[in-house]
Amino acid sequence: MTSISLARRRLVQATAAAIALPTFGAFAQAPQRTLRIGHQKGALNVLKGRGTLDKRLAPLGVAIKWTEFTAGPVQLEALNVGSIDFGDVGEAPPIFAQAAGAPLAYVAATVPRPASEAVLVPAQSAVRSVADLKGKKIALNKGSNVHYFIVKLFEKHGLAYGDLNLVYLPPADARAAFEKGSVDAWVIWDPFLAAAEKTLGARVLADAQGVVGNRAYYFSSLDYAAKNADVLAAVTEEINALDRWSEANKDAFAGELATLLGLPKPVLDLSVGRSRYGTTPITRAILAEQQQIADTFHALKLIPKPIKVLEAAAPGIAA
Repeated sequence: MTSISLARRRLVQATAAAIALPTFGAFAQAPQRTLRIGHQKGALNVLKGRGTLDKRLAPLGVAIKWTEFTAGPVQLEALNVGSIDFGDVGEAPPIFAQAAGAPLAYVAATVPRPASEAVLVPAQSAVRSVADLKGKKIALNKGSNVHYFIVKLFEKHGLAYGDLNLVYLPPADARAAFEKGSVDAWVIWDPFLAAAEKTLGARVLADAQGVVGNRAYYFSSLDYAAKNADVLAAVTEEINALDRWSEANKDAFAGELATLLGLPKPVLDLSVGRSRYGTTPITRAILAEQQQIADTFHALKLIPKPIKVLEAAAPGIAA
């Protein structure tokens, strides 16, 4: 072999090695873990849109997969079959999920937001009081936060659960039924609530203030929480940072959310304006609130067996 050929071979080898190094480095930096986030229309859309959580988790070798859901119960069904690792949900769906054997773990909670769910009636409806709802067709999403709200609202006004005539429909179908007059009332949460007020002229008969707290919860699975505490801590920190900003900048937050959700800004102005933003660690006191819901649902035979909510606490629960 001539010296020219040898030199050429060494040049080719060196070039190939130089090309391979970045490729190897890229594989070395590839995400080693995945966080599959399920979410509803709300603050997590902003976190997704900004990309801040993706940037926060990248140094931990975590890639995110986002999936949007229409309501909490379907998110928890996804958790139960192993399709997601994290999500946001109202106060009632976790009770049904735990009773069904889902491997649920409470990770964090929001501050109470009772003004963000309400009973709607058409503007010209003859229904003027909660008592007028007795026997009327009331649409709601079964197992959602509004399910517990309507139970406690009737109780507060001296009505029994048997006085309810519930029509179980997801939000989109419930809105259609409400608009056509197929139901007399609709129990719903924001931003669907605000959209119905602004675009259908719906009238709020009663909201949850003085009835229930209406916290939302962030959840994971017991297995994921045990193995990925660092990931979940980072996620909740980013959510809380967004909450603090949102509480102080409601107009800007409403505008950003309106763009991401494709809803008119006046709808989000109404929704965001009456909400409160803040994330808190899970405590025994907060889980005691959930236990009250569980006990209520069991007494009404809405869940088949009693449950202990504390068994769904993620590791590191506060006192």
